[in-house]
Amino acid sequence: MAGDKAPRGRVLVVDDEMHLRLFIKAVFQSAGFETATAKDGEEGLAKVREFKPDLVSLDLMMPNQGGIRLLTALRADPEIAGTRVLVVSAIEGETFQHSLALLRAGASGEPFAGPDGYVEKPPTAESILQAAERILGAEVADQPA
Repeated sequence: MAGDKAPRGRVLVVDDEMHLRLFIKAVFQSAGFETATAKDGEEGLAKVREFKPDLVSLDLMMPNQGGIRLLTALRADPEIAGTRVLVVSAIEGETFQHSLALLRAGASGEPFAGPDGYVEKPPTAESILQAAERILGAEVADQPA
């Protein structure tokens, strides 16, 4: 960040594909967000605790700990459960919604809070920022310029 402008918020980009991770990071940086990245769910969970993002841009299909496992871990931890999540995935939207329904009806019987938004890959800068604005809404607008 250059100059004296405060960041619009903090975004953690979690994606195993480096080119997409860097693209999404650049989209958020160019829009005035402070960013960090992680290459898988395991690293992502550690970074959420360390970086304390306002929003996590999350891929679903990754090695080590996939996006669903990271999302489940996020929602289960009271200290970070309120972190907003934007899923950016190659899984078709309807298929993803079906998977979420299955998770919500899971064996534990516990309710499962899914992501706050969804963008299908390949994403455009516009689709990512529009989804982030919907999710963060007034929180972004209230940030000092």
